[in-house]
This record gives sequence, structure tokens and C-alpha cells, in this order.
Amino acid sequence: MDDPPLLIRPYQDKDLPQLREITVASFGSVALEQMLELKFGLWNERDWKVRKASHIDEDVSQCPEGCFVAERGAEILGYITTRLDRVNARGRIPNVAVVESARGLGLGRRLLQHALDYMRDEGMKLAQIETMASNAIGQHLYPSCGFEEVARQVHYAMKL
Repeated sequence: MDDPPLLIRPYQDKDLPQLREITVASFGSVALEQMLELKFGLWNERDWKVRKASHIDEDVSQCPEGCFVAERGAEILGYITTRLDRVNARGRIPNVAVVESARGLGLGRRLLQHALDYMRDEGMKLAQIETMASNAIGQHLYPSCGFEEVARQVHYAMKL
């Protein structure tokens, strides 16, 4: 029996719990939130997983129409979020994640292309994405999709 087709569809509010789970499972060692916790320990009684998952809450509240979910049948396999700066015609991709079992199938690339098409349709002239230096997947995938490295950023933090 053939698998159902893979579809990329608009985000729906009911997707949020699964997107939060995928986020935590996907980012792990490449999440700045986890690096901060490893360096400084737990603070405010919120671990890195809760903080990283809350980034998705922000994404879907800021630009729900620019969030897309990849699913096969009823199973969510990945997602991508976007934010649009209409004044400067710049789109940004804050988060993209694919479940481990679906990695290597080109799904991340398909999600990126979908988000870029959305940004073009919305009149954006520049697309921006960032990744941690430790994220080997992002370091490979983003340039292969046409993104060019522009600058590197160093994150500093201190306990207060």
C-alpha cells in the first residue's frame, strides 16, 4: 500500500502542541536555549525546552499565516515559520524543524521552498535565515537552497 502524499498546508491552532514537541526534539544540542542552560544552569524555573518551545508560540502569534506544516496523512512531519517586515520587504525564517524519522527525505528543502514562495508572493525582496555554527544540517541545507552567508554573530550572556 502506498503512503499518503506529503502535503504542506497552512498552520492551524490545533497544530501548536505537536509543533512544540517537534521543536524540542529537533533542536536539542543546537539550541541557544540549551547552551545557555548548560553554561548557567536553570533559571526562573523554566528549562531550555520550555523556553525553546515558547519561540513557536511567538512565531504563530506574530505571523500565523506565514507558518506551514508538512504532514503525511494525519502525521505532522515538520514545520516552518516566517515573519514579514513589510516596510523593508524582508522575510525571515525563525524556525524550521523536521521529525527525525523524516530527515534525509528532502522535507526541510521543501518547507524552505514553500516559505520562500510565500515570501515572494507577499512582495518580500530579501529572505533571511540564521543558524548556529554547531548546526551542521543548517550549515549545509541553507546554502544549498541559495542562501549566502553574510555575517557571523557571537552570543554573550551573564547571570544576573
